Formats: sequence, structure tokens, C-alpha cells
Amino acid sequence: MQDVWNTESLAALDKAHCWHPFTQMKAWCAEDHEPVILVEGEGATLRDSRGREYLDGNSSIWTTIHGHGHPKITAAIRDQLARVAHVSFLGTTNAPAVELAGRLAGLFPPRTLSRVFFSDDGSTAIEAAMKMAIQFWQLGGDPARKRFVAFDQAYHGDTAGAASLGGIGAFHDRFAGHQFPVDRISCPEELDRIPSGEIAAVVIEPLIQGAAGMRVWPRGLLRRLRGKCDATGALLILDEVLTGFGRTGTMFACEQENVIPDFLCIAKGLTGGYLPLAATLTTERVFSAFLGEFDEQKTFYYGHSYTGNALGCAAALAGLDVFREEKVLEKLQPKIAVMADSLGELKGHACVHEIRQCGFLAGIEVRDRGGEVFPWQARTGGRICEAARKHGLLTRPVLDTIVLMPPLCTSESQLRSAVAAIGLAIGEVCGG
Repeated sequence: MQDVWNTESLAALDKAHCWHPFTQMKAWCAEDHEPVILVEGEGATLRDSRGREYLDGNSSIWTTIHGHGHPKITAAIRDQLARVAHVSFLGTTNAPAVELAGRLAGLFPPRTLSRVFFSDDGSTAIEAAMKMAIQFWQLGGDPARKRFVAFDQAYHGDTAGAASLGGIGAFHDRFAGHQFPVDRISCPEELDRIPSGEIAAVVIEPLIQGAAGMRVWPRGLLRRLRGKCDATGALLILDEVLTGFGRTGTMFACEQENVIPDFLCIAKGLTGGYLPLAATLTTERVFSAFLGEFDEQKTFYYGHSYTGNALGCAAALAGLDVFREEKVLEKLQPKIAVMADSLGELKGHACVHEIRQCGFLAGIEVRDRGGEVFPWQARTGGRICEAARKHGLLTRPVLDTIVLMPPLCTSESQLRSAVAAIGLAIGEVCGG
């Protein structure tokens, strides 16, 4: 196929000027490394500048819910673009943002998560929740509640407050001296060792921890945590940036344990992966604490230039329509079963240590034949994902856990092909 994109020129320009996240740029810029330059997408499929096709096995870093080029979302963005692309949410408002706030609040029982604060991405959604929690207690006359509680191996983003919650050393240790006060626990019962009068909020990714290697929580843990927060008065922040919008089989993971948090943070799939947009949902109890006269200084002084962006909100509204009109959650249930069945075929491989699945997302952890962890310097997981590209699958690992999290529109045959690609890649890298 003719290289109409001039891949070599684009790759050289990238190496000369781009700085990619979570990437060792020395290896990226090496002369023999050719970056995958993605130029087109349709449904669950991506195409690169040389015409090669891949299944989008990690939904473009966990964002693309309904696939690429969905006509309804594309049309909604175009229609809004013909009106206005962006207006300030500070001092004015816009119709898509107003409607989206109402739609999001309507996804939860009445008089629960009724207030919506927009921002840009998952980190800022968490950041807003943390700052709201601290100010809530200050305004309520309880300023001693300024500590946060997070879980071992947690990841909640990379802005200063969100990074404070993180429990993965490679991402967070360098900045440990510049963070919010955080206590780390491994189960709800460990809250008992922390003075309850000092806890502002407890933060957790419900049902599954993503960056920890797709580590699935025991059933009932979230419900127990809600009970502990109620008993101690601590606020509960749920990070559904990864788990929201159908990933776990329900619209939100917290539904599966009938838990309503004090703050719910969403991003990634909110716009179907089309545009940056995030939201922090909270209760009237929290919201009302910030109400007062101007000179009382109760205002929540936090925001972003693109808060409530009209294009992003229009995309999100269209994405919610797709869920309803295409019965996405109903159609997802048999695919979840197919994923489990297909992944089961990998269990016989000597280097597949464990397969962890939660709804329509999974992690395949590889270890050596003796069950020992591979040296991290060997980049075993990364090399497996690179090998999988030759078999039509594009994904990324979390260390040596291969992530499989395709768009919800992925067909059953595409799903089986993706798992087969992982199996072939493991065999090529690990042998057997």
C-alpha cells in the first residue's frame, strides 16, 4: 500500500519535537524505532500511516467507549461547531453543558448526586473533589479534617492533589515531599487505626484498580467502605474515570454494590473518547455548604479555561443517546461472557500467571515458568504488546499485565481475534 502519509518524515518530525507521556524518549528516538502513526479509525479498528489495521485493544488509553467515527457523535460535534465551539463557563453558561449536567444527575437516584462540576480530565475531576472536600469541612467548622485516605497501589491522576493519592512508586515517589497528607490502607477495616476526626475523605477506584494491573476488589468491599465512611463521618470519593460508562457491565461500577458516594469523578468515556471533558458529581449537602454572601468567601475558587466546553458536552450528550438508542449495556452482556470464554483459552500457557476480568475489561499477568515475576528491566509486558501488533492488536501493558479493554462496540469475532493475538504474542516473547 502506498505510504501517502510519508511515514518517515512524520516519524522524524515526531522524534525531533514531541515528548510522549510515560515514555523513555531515548528508546523512542532511536534510529531503528518507527512509531506507529495512527491516521484513521472506524468502530473498534484503527489504521496507521502505512495502511496496517489494528483492533483498538485498550480503547485509546481507556477512553473510546463507542468506537471511532460513530456517526451520531461526529454529527453532534459538527452541529455544535456550526453554532459555537467554546464559551466561558465563568460568568456565562451554554445549552449543551446545562443539558449534560441534568442528564448526568438523572443517571442516579433523585436527591443524591444532583450537582455537576465540569473540568478537563480525570486528574482534575479528582483534584476538584479533593479541594471541595477540604473546603466543605472548613466551612462546616471542622478544619481538622484535612487528611485523605487512599488504597495501596492506587492511581488517581498526576496533578498535585491527585498524585498525592497515588500508591505506585514509579509515578509518585519523586514528588512525595509536595503532596497532600494521605494515609494508605489495604482494606476498609484499616480505617479504624486513623483518627476519624482527621479524615476529610476516602478515595477508591470501585470494583477494580486499573494502573495497579487490573486488580479486582473482593465483592462487598465497596459496600463495607461506604459503611465505614458513614460511621466515621468521612466523605467518600469514587474514581470512576476508568470504570464508568459501561466498562464493568453497568453504567457505573458503584451500581453493582448499591453505593452512592459523596463525590463521583468521571472523564475518559464521558465524551466517548472524542474530546477532553470531566465531571465531579456531588450532593446537595456538599453544594449547600458553599452558599453564602460574596463577602463570606464561601465560593469554590477553582476552575479551568475549558470548563463546560460546548463541543465536549455535545459529544457527551450524543454518547449517552447511543447508550439508550443502541441498547449498549444489554448487548454488552454476551460479549462479557465471550471475553471470559476466550481468555480461558490462555490459562494453559505456562507463563500466564493470572487472568483478572471485571465486566468488559481484563488484565493478563505474565510471569516466568516458575511463577516468579520477570525483572522489570526486561520489559516483558511491553515486548508482548509490541509483538501483538503483528497480529492486529494495539494495546499497552501495566508492567507485565497485558490490558484488554476494547471499545464496547467490539464484535465477538474481533474479541476472539484480540485474545488470540495476545496468546500468539506471549508465545513469541516467552516461548511455549
